[in-house]
Order: sequence, then structure tokens, then C-alpha cells
Amino acid sequence: MSAGPRVAVVVPVYRSAATLVPLAQRLAAALEGRDWRLRLVIDASPDDSARVAVDLSAADPRIAVTGLTVNGGQHAALVHGLAAEPDADVWVCLDADLQDPPEAVPRLLDRLAEDDVEAVFAGRRGAYESRLRRLTGTAHRVLAARLTGLPPDAGAFLAMGPRVRAAVLAAQAPSVVLAVGLARRPVTSVPVARDRRSEGRSAWTARARLRQSARSLGWALRHRR
Repeated sequence: MSAGPRVAVVVPVYRSAATLVPLAQRLAAALEGRDWRLRLVIDASPDDSARVAVDLSAADPRIAVTGLTVNGGQHAALVHGLAAEPDADVWVCLDADLQDPPEAVPRLLDRLAEDDVEAVFAGRRGAYESRLRRLTGTAHRVLAARLTGLPPDAGAFLAMGPRVRAAVLAAQAPSVVLAVGLARRPVTSVPVARDRRSEGRSAWTARARLRQSARSLGWALRHRR
């Protein structure tokens, strides 16, 4: 019998057909005994991700699929998924490529259940990125932390409560992470080691990531209070 809050796990999917089945299996094992749903948001993926996701949904009523016809990137897909799961008590965001380990989700949920914070980030640990991406990503996160008060190791693998979710949906921000920070709710992070991407790939090139970082930081500067 399941117990505790209703948990909605939102996963943006792009070129991740090979990892969706193990993702669903590992998440189900990690959340055994909890009331959970998995929302797979197919971000106009050109591979077989949509077919695999639909097959998973047909086999397990806890798995739902949202299909986007235009690729909007990770954060837009997360917003779509959060909006599509209004009946949960807690929402978790993580990537589909298994760099974000599903086994860490209970740790985020347990920390959130302590009830002194309203969002818990999985703090980035491990050498899972290229040196250039680590350097640019670290610089972006440090500046974002100064602008928003976020933990400097915050990323898009996190658990959030209802007020933070509402703030994210209302913000129309270019980044879910920045929207959480500018919601001005109490947040924290717990260390979580990441794995190198085994299969699948990101929708963004290094140049696109830099442009997104610049847009996100510009938005944060305009909206900080």
C-alpha cells in the first residue's frame, strides 16, 4: 500500500529512446511504497522516444505522456509537465538520460518532508561533464546564486512543493531553476553524484547553452527584487 504525499515526476525527453525503459524501471524501484506518477514530456524528439513513452504508458497507468510538436528546450518542457500534473503534492524534475540518478529521488523527497524548506536541489557532484562545460556551468551557477540566493550547486534536478510550483508556472522564466530562486521561498540542496550520459544526447549545442545561460541571467537581473 502506498503512503505519503502524491509525487509527480516530470521528465523532459529529447533523443532518449534508449534510456526511457531503464529510467522508468529504476524510478519505480526507487519509489516503491510511495504514491507516484511519471510524466514524460516528449520535446519534439526526432527519434523513437515518443513511441517508447507511449508503450510505457500503455503498460503502466502511473506513466503519462505529453507530446510537444515544437522543440522548446528543457525548461519549457518542464513547465509543460508541471502544468499537466496539478493533483500532486510534491513535484520532481529530472533528466531522461540517466545522468540524474532516479535512486536519489527519495533523498530529495525525504529532505523536503522535513518541512523547513519548499524546494530541494540535487547538488551537482561528479566529473560527468567536459572541462569546458564544467567551467562555464560553474560560472553561470555562481552568478545565478548571487542574484537569486540559490545554492551554488543547484540544477534542474530538484523536488518542490506547491507554492514553488505555482511560482514557477507564473514566472514565465527562461529557466525553472531561476524561477525557483526568484520565488524567494526557502530552498536547500543535498549532494548527489551524477553519472556520465550513457546514451542519448542533449538537444543543445555548447553555443546554444551559452545563449540560454546569457538569457537566463539577463532575466534574473531584470526580475530580482
